[in-house]
Amino acid sequence: MNFFEHQDEARRKTRWMVLMFVAAVFGVIAAVDIALGLGYLYLTYSRQQHYGPAGGSSLSNIPHTVLLWGAGIALVIIIGQTLLTMLKLREGGSAVAEAFGARLVDQDTHDPKERQLLNVVEEMAIASGVRVPAVYILDDENGLNAFAAGHTVSDSIVAVTHGLLDALDRDELQGVIGHEFSHILNGDMSLNIRLIGVLAGIVAIGSIGFFLMRISSNRNSRNGMPLLLFGLALVVIGYTGLFFARLIKAAVSREREFLADASSVQFTRNPDGIAGALEKLRTAPAGALIQNRYAEEASHMFFGQSFRPWFSGLFATHPPLEERIERISPGFSLANKVRERIAARAADTRHKTPPQAQPQNSTSPLPGMNIPGIPAGLPGGVLGGAVIAGLAAGETGRADGAKMAVKAQPGQMADMAGATGKVETVQRQLAALPDGLRERVHQAGDACAIVLALMLAAKDEVRTAQLAAASAARMKTLAEAAAALEPQTRQVDSAMRFPLIDLALPAIKRAAPELKDGFLKMLEAVIKADRRLSPHEFVVLILMRFQVGDIPLTHAVKFRSLEEVQADVLWLLTLVAHAGCSATSEAERQKEFKTAFAAGAQQMKLENAAPAAHNTLNPQAAVAALGNLRQLAPLKKSLLIQGLFACVMADNEIRVIEAELMRMVGAVLDCPLPPMLEPDEITAV
Repeated sequence: MNFFEHQDEARRKTRWMVLMFVAAVFGVIAAVDIALGLGYLYLTYSRQQHYGPAGGSSLSNIPHTVLLWGAGIALVIIIGQTLLTMLKLREGGSAVAEAFGARLVDQDTHDPKERQLLNVVEEMAIASGVRVPAVYILDDENGLNAFAAGHTVSDSIVAVTHGLLDALDRDELQGVIGHEFSHILNGDMSLNIRLIGVLAGIVAIGSIGFFLMRISSNRNSRNGMPLLLFGLALVVIGYTGLFFARLIKAAVSREREFLADASSVQFTRNPDGIAGALEKLRTAPAGALIQNRYAEEASHMFFGQSFRPWFSGLFATHPPLEERIERISPGFSLANKVRERIAARAADTRHKTPPQAQPQNSTSPLPGMNIPGIPAGLPGGVLGGAVIAGLAAGETGRADGAKMAVKAQPGQMADMAGATGKVETVQRQLAALPDGLRERVHQAGDACAIVLALMLAAKDEVRTAQLAAASAARMKTLAEAAAALEPQTRQVDSAMRFPLIDLALPAIKRAAPELKDGFLKMLEAVIKADRRLSPHEFVVLILMRFQVGDIPLTHAVKFRSLEEVQADVLWLLTLVAHAGCSATSEAERQKEFKTAFAAGAQQMKLENAAPAAHNTLNPQAAVAALGNLRQLAPLKKSLLIQGLFACVMADNEIRVIEAELMRMVGAVLDCPLPPMLEPDEITAV
């Protein structure tokens, strides 16, 4: 199964879960009516014993209004509690983390373990093309556990317990994070959050039953008995429904855990990492147990079994640890692996000379940044209608034009969505960043300045005009910071620009509102200063508008065929086809464009496909088109990505700008694409 098939399966399971929920609700309502009917007959019988006959006591004498009121109240309670719980979780992963009392890890932390955790998450995110998720720690939990949560790939979070962070080495931690990234990429998170809401609704009847039983104890035995019996009936009803719901949850969760373990090995290419983590979890005194009150309700979200269920064979949300270890690494022995690792490190130490310490300048140019007044708009309007330059003529910059030969089918390239590239390659690329740049990207002000510095032109006169435009917009402090960082960002390899922006996004998202607003306005000011919009500037601008701006994002599927959004598909195909043209003569560029466009249209089986007008290739149209394409069904997104890759690969090459454009599209459509280019394989044009 590829990423899109997993996403489609997750949506089918959501629909299946809704059907099971409806069936459980009807079952609970029927049981409530039976309990009400029996209670009514009991009261009628008691009255007859004391006051003489007052009507029959058969089922036919139960008033229909009693049953209707019972059904209505039960339905309101179940649906109301489900909606209330889902409303509480509407913020996605952060709401779940906060419910567990988790602490958001400071991006600028100096704690070695926390720094290692952030580095591992960043490496995995860049390797898979996922926006770097926020990272939380459950400080009060000693059990070895972790979870991922969120509604979409873009708003996901990763949380680990203090016990896990303290017990695992880097390889084992990477194995666990790889497991959680599988849940992010396979669509499990949204299903898991909905499941919490569904279970809350079903168990609500049982909670009311417990309440009635408690208050019945405050009454005398004769008056309290009917209330006690009715409360007991509600408890039985509520927990009977929950029994079957937990069976469903456990069965679905166990299957997904095996998949996530296998995906972790695929991501890290190191089965001993996750196997070692599972072995430590198996032998730890606290195991994977979570003490928080929500441990049972959210048990299906965790890396390990977060509570001890009755009848573990039925209700366990995770397979036995021994079976998980055996599937990943048959015959695994943690003790042997530790001895091998110690021996390898000793041999490595004997044959290596100590590395020379590299000076790191991590001083922030933005101590206490303050932007006192952000104007409502910029002179001359915004970039909504600006046509992208460099698409109709040979104006693409040298870095954008760098390329790499590739031999693959469009379907194979589309299968990259949800996959993870070589983590070791990402580690090497991050280590090659200019001194101090990776540290600065974790501070909100510096992160904004780094992205802006990447937008500054190489020519002095253009760069001066860009900084002057920013200063005129009353963003002088941010402009000065970007200017100070520009010499370092100029050294960043073209293939690392997009990953560096990915690293900056978490800090920018968490920045104060006035800093975010100022950053977005200055980004437009810098881009607009030279009166042209380059393809690279377009990619960054659209990514920031969707990730940081106030564009409303919907998670629902609205379109189930490409024909429903054909105008948007053709607009995007036109953009990608233009971006791949490298010829200098207009005739040759037109030939390249027609070949690429036709290849994409044929792959997507679009009949009578005509390119969009060149004057529509602007940010305003991009926001509208991508906003619609986000709402495509997963399998149709797969066909769209295949078509775009067929267009890109029509000349058997991928240029840097094409790779950046495809990764931006993947980020906006929530189908992340890992890095496609490696610096060693790129040829400058």
